[in-house]
Amino acid sequence: MDGASHPLLTPPPGQIRRLRLFESRGSVGRCRAFAMEALHDWGWLPAEDEEGREVAGDVLLLVTELVTNACLHAGGPRELVLSLAGPAIRVEVSDASPVEPAIRTGQHPAVPSGHGLKVVDRLAAAWGFAHHEQGKTVWLEVARRDP
Repeated sequence: MDGASHPLLTPPPGQIRRLRLFESRGSVGRCRAFAMEALHDWGWLPAEDEEGREVAGDVLLLVTELVTNACLHAGGPRELVLSLAGPAIRVEVSDASPVEPAIRTGQHPAVPSGHGLKVVDRLAAAWGFAHHEQGKTVWLEVARRDP
């Protein structure tokens, strides 16, 4: 019997994982590995079908986008928080910058940068940001699709 599909091993809603970060170098890879481990532990990976693999891939891509944006525009990420809430995963990346994230408009698709928040806007069920004393937290949510 596969442990990921056993109902007693399914994590209860509200599980939270935190990864504190102290430098930008290598943070994207560390955050992706951290997210992949959570996806495995929470039963999102290995996925049962192609659609499940796509959603898990979306989560990893979105973690990459938020962490990369923090590296490029906010002095680096300070913390990655992943939380499981029923059929959705919430991703939060905190940084020390008070500058609000904004989708770039008028960017030509062939330009290799400046598309990160467009990807977030397209793939996440919801996203936003919140200011706090130490800077801001950019968050997004990705829901499992119904089988």
